[in-house]
Amino acid sequence: MGEGMLIAGHIVGADEAFDVVDPATGLAFATAPDCSAAQLDEVIAAAERAFPAWARDITVRRQVLRACADAVRTHADELGRLICREQGRPLPKAIGEVMGAARWFEHTAGIELPVEVIRDDEAMHISVHHRPLGVVAGIAPWNYPVISAVWKIAPALLAGNCMVLKPSPFTPLATLRLGAILKDIIPAGVLAIVSGGDGLGRALAGHAAIRKISLTGSIEAGKSVAAAAAADLKRVTLELGGNDAAIVLDDVDPDAIAEKLFWGAFQNSGQVCCAIKRLYVHEAVHDRVTDALLARVNTASVGNGFADGIDLGPLSTKPQFDRVRALTEDARDAGARLLGEAAVPEGSGYFLPPRLVTGLDDTASLVAEEQFGPLLPILPFRDEAEVLARVNATKFGLSGSVWSGSADRATDLAAAMESGTVWINQHLSLLPIAPVGGHKWSGIGVENGLWGLLAYTDLQTISVARA
Repeated sequence: MGEGMLIAGHIVGADEAFDVVDPATGLAFATAPDCSAAQLDEVIAAAERAFPAWARDITVRRQVLRACADAVRTHADELGRLICREQGRPLPKAIGEVMGAARWFEHTAGIELPVEVIRDDEAMHISVHHRPLGVVAGIAPWNYPVISAVWKIAPALLAGNCMVLKPSPFTPLATLRLGAILKDIIPAGVLAIVSGGDGLGRALAGHAAIRKISLTGSIEAGKSVAAAAAADLKRVTLELGGNDAAIVLDDVDPDAIAEKLFWGAFQNSGQVCCAIKRLYVHEAVHDRVTDALLARVNTASVGNGFADGIDLGPLSTKPQFDRVRALTEDARDAGARLLGEAAVPEGSGYFLPPRLVTGLDDTASLVAEEQFGPLLPILPFRDEAEVLARVNATKFGLSGSVWSGSADRATDLAAAMESGTVWINQHLSLLPIAPVGGHKWSGIGVENGLWGLLAYTDLQTISVARA
């Protein structure tokens, strides 16, 4: 079983291939093509040929994106099953990702590229326009392989660019299949989807014809892409993850927020860039919030994503599985209490139970680093000035949340948090109308909404003399 790459309007293989592992078993179940240097050159040459005609008519581009949305919806079950197999998420949530990708295609198709007139008098007319960059590249992550790809594909194409998209080598199959589904909808060369390892990513970042790189990945990967892009003055959008803090104030109802906190932290087994990774709880409600959340953690169903009634699947990759286990042991060695009784399947799959962790301070690795797994440290605080200082004392700044019985009180506190998004009495509420991006080391630029679309354009000023 395997999927081919979308190159110049055709689905093709490669001379070399690599294994794709099912995280529920730890065993390879398919292969994916390893794009060669010659194939990458062919991809980019086809994109350069396709660009002038594609950039010409935004009405056609809108029609194409809406047709993409319809096609993705039609194939939601098929794509969801591939995500479940290669990434591990429970099937209903995997299908939900695909339906979200269709929604992003549809919403993006309707965004207007603004034209701003900044002078209009008897002497001069000056207008500011947004023009496509040319051939751009996207590098998608393994935690949400389809919707993260569409976050890049949809705005890039609407803006008039051609795109080369590379999925993670851990989860290439659903994204490659997406290419096959869209092959007869998007003109040849406008979109390419090619698979491979880190070498392919470096080749994309270093190719002179690529005018922008959009990466969702680790800080280390972001630094590498930024360095490669700098040599050729490529534009970059980098979404590099975070160590998101949630602040629970003393006026909450613990039982009312426990379910939302659970999913804010443990969605996708904690493998979400903007999931709650540090939970700061006012000392007046600390024990009650911990008890309410623990009751939900203890009832979590962990297992193969194809089984019925599963809340959480396995960790998606062996390196991530090993890292979270190491952080678990590090927390134990530091004297932490690990709370949670959810059972996990036996065998070689990458399963870990969701757990709350108490007794750590802010210097512990589990608190100071982005763990990306089903561990949630809970830390007490006494006053708002103290917790703000602790929350902001990090190089990360992707997102966060504040929980309170007073939305006004929470909003005032949120304004002082150093992060790109702050939610009030919710977490992980991602919408196609709202930009997502990080402060500090959590990234450069944003995705989604008008702001994400404009990131795929250059400004052009047209000045007309009238006298």
